[in-house]
Amino acid sequence: MRVVVIGGSGHIGTFLVPRLVRAGHEVINISRGTRTAYADAPEWQQVRQVVADRQREDGEGTFGDRVAGLRPDVVVDLVCFTLDSATALVERLRGEAGHLLHCGSVWRHGPADRLPVSETTGTPPVGEYGIQKDRIARMLKAETAAGGLVTTSLHPGHIVGPGWHPVGPLGSFDPAVWYALSAGQPLKIPGSGVELMHHVHADDVAQAFERAVGQRAAAAGEDFNIVAPTALNVRGYARVAAGWFGRSASLEPVTWEEFRGGTDPEHARVSWEHLHRSQYLSIEKARILLGYAPRYEPEAAVLESVRWLIDHGELKVAGPLGV
Repeated sequence: MRVVVIGGSGHIGTFLVPRLVRAGHEVINISRGTRTAYADAPEWQQVRQVVADRQREDGEGTFGDRVAGLRPDVVVDLVCFTLDSATALVERLRGEAGHLLHCGSVWRHGPADRLPVSETTGTPPVGEYGIQKDRIARMLKAETAAGGLVTTSLHPGHIVGPGWHPVGPLGSFDPAVWYALSAGQPLKIPGSGVELMHHVHADDVAQAFERAVGQRAAAAGEDFNIVAPTALNVRGYARVAAGWFGRSASLEPVTWEEFRGGTDPEHARVSWEHLHRSQYLSIEKARILLGYAPRYEPEAAVLESVRWLIDHGELKVAGPLGV
């Protein structure tokens, strides 16, 4: 099949595009052309590259024409963030393509009040990003149910892998957290320390997309949580991470007010965004319908990210990894 991947040079596409090529598909990648994939693979030599500015072309009303003009059997949209953008693409591809797959987010659910969170038991989303992702997923499901374009939405957790910074033990991207844990220094943790984060390796997300492409009938009209088999809470994550450096985590619980007073405002904001949701997602539906079988537990996925960052001089730590 001819598969058009929108935004295939990013986290997920780095692993998905080579998977699709190995599966025998003809792959076309649409991107801004400002970067290459995070990890090289020989399969990229077989991929046709199309440079496009999606945001600008959405504004001009021409992006859907560009995608349809490539005559795809399948479209995988990894970089759609608004209902208007998603709706415009659906309306242009209706009758033109066989299957549209959308990358959503577990933030389509709000703060968890029942665990694990299935595709139907989450609370209403909070924040514009999550609200838009939820609206897109609902629109896609309704489109297929009404007999229109066949669609599927897949909703990853906190994506990690080589080449970028993971969501850290405090729910932020603050590099100082990693230094403190690697040095055995005290670390102030906001709240109770049992708030959950649900990571997923980018290759496991790519696996789910590949399975959905290959199993259109099972995936049609469905939405799926795509995360690791287990989730980490703040205390457990910090203790595991400190252990990578031969240290024991020295954790000091503080109130959110105290935490914000001693933390960079942006890092504190990101910590709150992740931790107050405290999400642990179920992957049972993806296992049953798609055969989704994630290879990475969250700590292994994060360790791969951290090791890459250290090896490439992008993360300062107090000592070498001992694992």
